Amino acid sequence: MDLPVDEWKSYILQKWSLLPKSIQVTISTAETLSDLFLHSSSLLQPEDEMFLKRLSRGYLVGKDPNAPLFYREEGNKKFQKKDYMGATVLYSKGVSHSRPNSEDISLCYANRSAALFHLGQYETCLKDIVRAQTHGYPEGLQPKLLLRKAECLVTLGRPHEASQTISDLESNFAAKPTLAASQFQILQRTLCRLKVKVQEKGNLTETSPAALTKAFEDMDLREENEQISNTSSSVSLCMDPLKGRYLVATKDILPGELLVKEDAFVSVLNPGEMPPWHHGLESKWDTRATNADLYCHRCLKHTLAPVPCDGCSYAKYCSQECLQQAWDLYHSIECSLGGLLLTLGVFCHIALRSTLLARFEEAGKVINKLCGEITNRDICLPESKNLAQILSYDLGGESKKKGKTVETPIPGCDINGKYENNYNAVFSLLPHTGNHSPVHKFLCALSVSALCRQLEAASLQAFTTGLKSSKLKAAAAPMLYPELNIWGVAMLRHMLQLQCNAQAITTIQQTGSEEHLITDSRQVRLATGLFPVVSLLNHSCSPNTSVSFISTVATVRASQQIRKGQEILHCYGPHESRMGVAERRQKLRSQYFFDCNCPPCEREKQRPLQGPRWEAFCCHCCGALLQGGDVLSCGSTSCTESVSRDHLVSQLQDLQQQVGMARKLLRNGELERAIQLLLGCQHDAESFLLAEHSVVGEIEDDLAQAYAALGDWEKSATHLQKSLRVVEVRHGPSSVEMGHELFKLAQIFFNGRDSSFCSADRLETLEFPPERYGEALSSEGSFPGRTCPGPRPPTRHRQVIAVLLSPLPCPAPPPPTALILSTLSSRASSFPLVLFLLKQL
Repeated sequence: MDLPVDEWKSYILQKWSLLPKSIQVTISTAETLSDLFLHSSSLLQPEDEMFLKRLSRGYLVGKDPNAPLFYREEGNKKFQKKDYMGATVLYSKGVSHSRPNSEDISLCYANRSAALFHLGQYETCLKDIVRAQTHGYPEGLQPKLLLRKAECLVTLGRPHEASQTISDLESNFAAKPTLAASQFQILQRTLCRLKVKVQEKGNLTETSPAALTKAFEDMDLREENEQISNTSSSVSLCMDPLKGRYLVATKDILPGELLVKEDAFVSVLNPGEMPPWHHGLESKWDTRATNADLYCHRCLKHTLAPVPCDGCSYAKYCSQECLQQAWDLYHSIECSLGGLLLTLGVFCHIALRSTLLARFEEAGKVINKLCGEITNRDICLPESKNLAQILSYDLGGESKKKGKTVETPIPGCDINGKYENNYNAVFSLLPHTGNHSPVHKFLCALSVSALCRQLEAASLQAFTTGLKSSKLKAAAAPMLYPELNIWGVAMLRHMLQLQCNAQAITTIQQTGSEEHLITDSRQVRLATGLFPVVSLLNHSCSPNTSVSFISTVATVRASQQIRKGQEILHCYGPHESRMGVAERRQKLRSQYFFDCNCPPCEREKQRPLQGPRWEAFCCHCCGALLQGGDVLSCGSTSCTESVSRDHLVSQLQDLQQQVGMARKLLRNGELERAIQLLLGCQHDAESFLLAEHSVVGEIEDDLAQAYAALGDWEKSATHLQKSLRVVEVRHGPSSVEMGHELFKLAQIFFNGRDSSFCSADRLETLEFPPERYGEALSSEGSFPGRTCPGPRPPTRHRQVIAVLLSPLPCPAPPPPTALILSTLSSRASSFPLVLFLLKQL
């Protein structure tokens, strides 16, 4: 996904192995990125490019004229089965393959509007109706489209527009009486029904979840930093010869305080599972829903009704505005390269997009910064005298005053010492060229070289089109076209930067049947991005901050109190609550090229044989902690019990098998049987597992889910409280995992506040978009995921998401819940969504 596909990697590996030793040494010892790029590029042969083209053609990213009918028919099948979500996805795929202003695209838009109507997405339905009409929806089918439009307008509390729509429809019929008078009666009856509906329903007001979402979107930094953009004034940027740039607190910071709110300089949507099509498959058209179908390719917002690029079937956007912005900034060049970019991977795609975005900054600064990597002047064309002048032009020319060059104190800062979210900051991120293996550097260099050849073939004139500034266009147009190597070196630098500096942008996706009150949710990696400010954070296996995402915006919050002068730290992935010190250090060394000496690592090195409490066994006689190696002995001085570790591990495996069977019963709706089996597992676990063991917490969580599904909210809360204790021991009181548990607990009380809650017609699902969930959930947000490839492994958790939205009397919760409510209230200040739900009780 991040790196090129396996076939291309294997091909390059074989090519590398066949190179003469002298050439391997030349590439391995290249002193500059320019040398590395030029040496590697000279080895790219036509047969290499042909092999890459064959791989790229496996991705169907063009518009296939036969696909719209296929997807429309498949969508109709889903629609007839009342699977409106599935139908929407398939109609969207049909839209993506349709040409603009064709009957295909108008029919797909119209069909999608019907599915959206049944999903209650009335505003989006109206937009699709307009799109269908704009693209030439057949005149004979207009009546049902207009009736759907009127129904949407009435439901949205816009009766005047609905009446006007019906009036227009009646006028059309009056002008064409041959269309059957009986349809007039249908229209009249429909109009009367809609008017009655308006009187009964009245104007709709915004629902509380939508208001809540807006509130979280509007959260900004209290006082922005003058030294670092998008950062709180509570933070300062420092430089150290050994560890480089880092952030420190300029005053005491409280848990939950927002420290950074930064939009990605560049991001690329991870396509999800998109295996290339091979001949012989039953159908070359994929019917599965992937990230590429469900999220905007520019802003990453979740969308049920994407608007496709006019030139390809892959790129999709949440609106026409996003589509146009993407086209102007980068997609006009990327559009014809879709298959190649999917083959070369997300890192190569980000590298290209970063250089494309660089065009929109001041030409002199950008070119000089790029040419700083070029030590071999021979790559510049002889006649390019202007470029030679620019090569000697200091970055940010204004820094030369009275014949003296002003040194910028910290890399990435401008002449005034300010660190901003711009290409200068991105370029300053270290590529760690010397740490990457020679084969990896060769792979990246050849991949970038192949991309540059394709750009050259497609004419680099596109590089200079559509620029915002006429001054930039005038400065850049003569030099960007001939100096492809400059941009190639820049792309290679970015591709090497990404292993240590890319941020995994994550979101929470819900899975499971819509008709069930209980759904599973999991964290997924949505995109990969570069955040210059977030990249300043150094690592700790027990950080004092964590990162969440809203679309392309990263927010960093304090997860604990941070004292003045203390460093602001983030977890790159390996966390002390998820893996031992040896595994953490190995992962950090292999991906980030440093040996971690944070306090948890130093602490654990002193006691390597002592495992964490969430993996510990207890004595079956007295319940004390068992300690030791192959044979475990009771830690109590008054107990002499000992037991083989292998025996306990076997016992644990049997228990986990029983828990797995219970979960299968839960998924099949056999709740009573699942509860009985889980209670037995709970009893067995108490005999040999420590109370803080992770399996004990999972059993309690499963019991909470089962009782919630039965509507027994009090028992559900009791078991969830026990699960919460295990989570707190393992992940800490301010962790995102703790936030998940508190959120579920708050929802259980919200759901159980009225005994009549279980009435089916009183239930709605909390419409809190997945991409907002992390931000609203806690001061931490989603799982720390700087590590690329792959974010931190998510903890299995379940949400009780059935929430009563209609106003109801709020009786006091029964007495046994007082302790749990106290726990929630004490933590609510750090978990905003928990606080919101508590206020409803």
